[in-house]
Amino acid sequence: MAFRLPSQMPRRICASKSSSFGLSQLSSRARGLATVVPPVTQDATGSKGPTAMVFMNMGGPQTTDQVGDFLSRLFSDGDLIPLGRLQSYIGPLLSKRRTPKIQKQYSDIGGGSPIRKWSEYQNEEMCKILDKISPETAPHKPYVAFRYANPLTEHMYQQLLDDGFGKGRGGRAVAFTQYPQYSCSTTGSSLNELWKWRHRLESKHNGGEGAINWSVIDRWPVHHGLVEAFAQHIEAKLAEYPEERRKDVVLLFSAHSLPMSVVNRGDPYPAEVAATVYAVMQRLKFSNPYRLCWQSQVGPSAWLGPQTSDTVENFIKKGQKDLVLIPIAFTSDHIETLYELDLEVIGESGHADTVKRAESLNGSPVFIEALADIAKNHLASGESCSPQMGLRCPACTSERCAVTKEFFAGKQAQSYPGDKVLAQ
Repeated sequence: MAFRLPSQMPRRICASKSSSFGLSQLSSRARGLATVVPPVTQDATGSKGPTAMVFMNMGGPQTTDQVGDFLSRLFSDGDLIPLGRLQSYIGPLLSKRRTPKIQKQYSDIGGGSPIRKWSEYQNEEMCKILDKISPETAPHKPYVAFRYANPLTEHMYQQLLDDGFGKGRGGRAVAFTQYPQYSCSTTGSSLNELWKWRHRLESKHNGGEGAINWSVIDRWPVHHGLVEAFAQHIEAKLAEYPEERRKDVVLLFSAHSLPMSVVNRGDPYPAEVAATVYAVMQRLKFSNPYRLCWQSQVGPSAWLGPQTSDTVENFIKKGQKDLVLIPIAFTSDHIETLYELDLEVIGESGHADTVKRAESLNGSPVFIEALADIAKNHLASGESCSPQMGLRCPACTSERCAVTKEFFAGKQAQSYPGDKVLAQ
C-alpha cells in the first residue's frame, strides 16, 4: 500500500508515459513475464466460461521515466491522499517536486518495479490451474488492472470489451484484489475506479443490458494457502540462523501503516492484518517471539505504530539483534520491500548479517495454488462479494464509496447513478 502525505512521496510509484498509451502498444512492449491475453468470443447465453480474472493492485513503474506520471495520478486520488477541492491542481505540483528523489530510489533497485511482472505471472499461472479445477468456468483469462500504472483500469476494461466481453454480449469477470487485507484506501479505491469505468464504458449501451457481470474477491487474510506460503518462507529464513539461536529470533511482521484518521473512521485493515499474523504464528506453533509493526509513516500527523524502522532500532539497542522482517501485507516484491526494508531498514541497521527479511511470495507455487483455490471457491459460491464488502466504515461519509459498495454487493442491479458521483 502507499499512504503518503505531501511532505514525502510514496515509494511505490509508477506510471505510464501517457494515459492514452494504446493497448496494442502495451502488448507489443510487454517484456519478461508479461501476459498477452488472446481474444475470446463470449456468448452470454452459453456456458459459464470464459471468465476474466482481473488482478487489482496499485502497480509500479517499469522504468524511471514513468515515475512522474504515476505520482500525478496518485496525488489526484482523493481516496488515497485527500487534498480537497484543489486536488487536481496541487497533485501534479507535488508529484513534480518528488519525482527526482523517487527516480533515484527505483534506480537503486534496478531501474523499475517488478510488480507488473509478478502480477502477470501469478495470474497466468493461477488461470492454468483454474482451467483444470474449475472446467465449468473455463477458459480463465488473466488481466491486470493497476490503479496508477500501466495497465491502468481503463485500459484493462477496454481490453475486456475488445476481447468480446460486455457491450451487449455479457460475460463474467472477477475483480481479485491482491491486497489480502482490505482497506478503503487500496482495494476500496481500486473498486471505485473499476465501477467508474464500467459506468462510463457500458451503462450507455442498451441501458447497461448485456454488460459484464462482475463479482469481487475483496479480502482473504487467513486463507490456509496464504498462511502456508508465508510460514514456509519464514521457516526458510530461520534456518539460516545457528540452531542454538534460532528459537530466540524475533519475527517482525511489517505492513504499511495507516493515518490514525483512517483507522478511527473504522477501516478494517489493522484488524485483518493482525488476523493474518496470528494465523501464521498458529501455523508456526508460536515457535518464536513476534511483533506486528508498521512501515512508511510520513508527515507530522498521527499514524498507526510502532514503526518498523524504530522497532528494529529499539530492539538492537536492547541487545536483540536476531530479527526477521516479514512483509505480511504484500504479495510480491516492489519498492517497499526492495528499497525501504532491504536498503533502508536492514541496510542502515548496521547488522545486516543478523537482521534479515523473509522472501516475498512472488513465484511461490504454494501461493499460486492458494490464489487458484480462493478463485475456485468464489466462482462456485455464486456470491458477488464477501458479507463485509457491503458494510461501510462507521464514520464513512463518501457517496462514491456507498455507490460502489451497493453496486458490487449486488443491491443496485442495472441502475446507474449520475455523473455527479463519478466526478467526485
